[in-house]
Amino acid sequence: MNCSVVIPVYGGASTLEALVERLGTVLPQVAGAFEVILVDDGSTDDSWRRIEGLTGRHAWVVGIRLMRNYGQHNATLCGVRLARHEVTVTMDQDLQHLPEEIPALLAELDRGFDVVYGAPRRLPQGYWRNQVTKVTKRLLARVMRVPSVRNISAFRVFRTRLREAFSSFRSPNLTLDVLLSWGTMRFSSVFVDIEMSKGRSNYNLRSLLSQTMLILTGYSTAPLRLASWVGFVMTLFGAGIFAYVLTVYFVLGSLPGFPFLASIISLFSGAQVFALGIFGEYLARMFDRSMDRPPYVVQERIGA
Repeated sequence: MNCSVVIPVYGGASTLEALVERLGTVLPQVAGAFEVILVDDGSTDDSWRRIEGLTGRHAWVVGIRLMRNYGQHNATLCGVRLARHEVTVTMDQDLQHLPEEIPALLAELDRGFDVVYGAPRRLPQGYWRNQVTKVTKRLLARVMRVPSVRNISAFRVFRTRLREAFSSFRSPNLTLDVLLSWGTMRFSSVFVDIEMSKGRSNYNLRSLLSQTMLILTGYSTAPLRLASWVGFVMTLFGAGIFAYVLTVYFVLGSLPGFPFLASIISLFSGAQVFALGIFGEYLARMFDRSMDRPPYVVQERIGA
């Protein structure tokens, strides 16, 4: 089995050399031929200089430098499209994903699956961050229509031919896992050890929430259905309020005062703004795609 390892790099100068050295020890044990593709996603530190040095020392290291920072999934997509071997491995730069766990993922792939995730036995972040991460992963599994795969992660192996399913995809907003689901439904996962990050994570709570919104409005119509149901429920509620007002008028001979009216107006206004917000998110996705912005632009390539 030959494999390509794709690693998006952003601010990874301190960990790249150790990561590549460990990959150089592990990969010859599981692959007849291999390459490591380091995609510099607009780093502001010495990451590119380190990549240049690594390509000079190792013939199997390829360096890709993007024009600016496009995001982890975009940089990973760039490497996936340039991969030369039959199996692609993706992993983070910060040594949380252990190269020594790659054989376990490849062994699971050999059982007939097309995509295998390395699921952490224990999430390494704080409680609230871990809870948001779990919700995001379960939501992503639903959007992919593979609800049984709850252990989605950036540490994954898959058959490179799956990229043909999204070869013409050009949107700047993307989630690689959803793109992979366009080509297969054979997903699996294995539990692996995850080390604490050697540096500061580039993902914070705001980034996770933004990714969740992208998953919802970029690949699913569920929010539109939710807006429809909210409108339907509000219509029923309004009919009930109207019946209540008529009953009070005929029984007591008077109507409720201003506070009652103000609360009803606020309720219906909130429902309308909620629905308009969902429509706005979808219009924003359509606007992004209509501009035909590329997901990434390569500035330089070095290595094999």
